[in-house]
Amino acid sequence: MANIKSAKKRILVQAKRAARNKACKTNLKTVLKQANAAIAENAENKDALVKAAVKKIDQACAKGIIHKNCAARKKSTLAALAK
Repeated sequence: MANIKSAKKRILVQAKRAARNKACKTNLKTVLKQANAAIAENAENKDALVKAAVKKIDQACAKGIIHKNCAARKKSTLAALAK
């Protein structure tokens, strides 16, 4: 355990950020699964779900949760499947 005050604060801040990143990543995975399921079933609302998934991917990329190339790959895969 850290003894210095600033080190203790860094531990708290990192824990808070890790929780926020994990929540965002989990939400992203859920939205992607919903979009993929809608594409597989050829559901009526698949375009809306794909659009929502792309938006979540962009938000995660902007926050630095996923790399920009990873975001581009995920969006490209979704678009190819949705065709």
